[in-house]
Amino acid sequence: MVKEYNIATNERNLRVVKEKQNIWKLKKVPPMRVEGTIYASDKIMENMINDRTLWQLSNVASLQGIVKHAILMPDGHEGYGFPIGGVAAFNIQEQGIISPGGVGFDINCGVRLLRTNLLFEDIKDKRNQLIEEIFRNVPAGLGEEARIKFSKEELLDILIEGVDFAIKNGFGWKQDKEHIEENGRMKQASYEYISDKAMDRGRVQIGSLGSGNHFLEVQVVDKIFDEKAAKAMGINNEGQVMIMIHTGSRGFGHQVASDFLRIMEHHVDISSLPDRELVSVEFNSEIGQRYYLSMNAAANFAFTNRQLITHWVRQSFENILDMRAKDMDMEIVYDVTHNMAKVEEHKVNGEKLKLVVHRKGATRSLGKGNKLLPASYKSIGQPVIIPGSMGTASYVLLGSEKAEQISFSSTAHGAGRVMSRKKAIKTFTKNQIEKMLLEKGVYVRSDSWRGVVEEAPQVYKDIDEVAKVSHEVGIGTLVARLVPVGVVKG
Repeated sequence: MVKEYNIATNERNLRVVKEKQNIWKLKKVPPMRVEGTIYASDKIMENMINDRTLWQLSNVASLQGIVKHAILMPDGHEGYGFPIGGVAAFNIQEQGIISPGGVGFDINCGVRLLRTNLLFEDIKDKRNQLIEEIFRNVPAGLGEEARIKFSKEELLDILIEGVDFAIKNGFGWKQDKEHIEENGRMKQASYEYISDKAMDRGRVQIGSLGSGNHFLEVQVVDKIFDEKAAKAMGINNEGQVMIMIHTGSRGFGHQVASDFLRIMEHHVDISSLPDRELVSVEFNSEIGQRYYLSMNAAANFAFTNRQLITHWVRQSFENILDMRAKDMDMEIVYDVTHNMAKVEEHKVNGEKLKLVVHRKGATRSLGKGNKLLPASYKSIGQPVIIPGSMGTASYVLLGSEKAEQISFSSTAHGAGRVMSRKKAIKTFTKNQIEKMLLEKGVYVRSDSWRGVVEEAPQVYKDIDEVAKVSHEVGIGTLVARLVPVGVVKG
């Protein structure tokens, strides 16, 4: 018997049908221009049907210039405009659009993974000291200001140069950028259209972790699934110490998004949209290009933010363990972005098209041999990093040629919420969560009780299930499972 759900909304009746294991189709109904494709297990789908996630996906499928299908990843849940975990590609030659709601407020929120040659036994007795030192060196929290206040001129350089600025000023190693998506710099970037308010917010926050679901974790390798791929990434042993950094463009990116949402709302007939949160303009329009260039500048801000934090993490390890970072092999495995719109070429119905691919809470997934990969990963494919929530596992996956074929080279980006922050605060206490994590061997450092409670492991989907679906569909295959031993939260 075919499994399906019928979902009635005020705007339209939706029908989602299970096509095969972990693959569902959201059937096209007016005003949808294409169908939707959802990658989800039965368990995950039961969560998706209970909120506005699929309604939002149907709205995305209604946007001008969309091609093939609107996609929802296994970590999908409702967001602003696009569902988080949403992927959609728009044909630039056919009046395809660009939408801030399809990128997100935290432009280039991303995840960076550092490796070490240490085992947990090497840091076990100094684990708490390490976390405290990182907490001192990396500012974390809502509105928290950075250690270094860059001048306005330096900030402008950061927005154009990205990671190149950090490295040439001593915040990192020359080879760092080789293992960062886009080499840590979006070349089509401009600060010309960015507001003074965004500049003021950005100048004092670059080099800080922020709040919400952002974190910095010391992790250990729990399990290796693909030894060849793992070794190519420098992941050699179970018990190996890793560091994961999850943060983005802070208040700067949020302000850029907010500013352009207001600008677009004054140039678009909102009543013609399925949802005003999906306000958008043609990519090739003047406003579309201004947003694109400004979004890329915000992406460069985020790349640099993670680079500065990387530098201070290395210093923290050096201070506590009395070893050089290079001797500990503290190299970047990879740095992936989500919350971006990128111009890419993809085949649609056998024809190569130039598309603007929106990944709202989704990660790029490139298969082996792809020209965009660094030489060290050409033979295996792109490392894909899927962070869990505080206290749960995270995963390293491998990009695939299948993702290039079926999902515009995209896969999941995290666990995905199942409980609102407001409900989490009513349900849990900071002491409860910290006690539970300590019992699991995880030391947490945060000055904010809200940050701990709002990001409790229980408020997220099962990360193991999300990674399993990605693997089984083939849009990102399992390489290694990592578990935290220490967490810094905003």
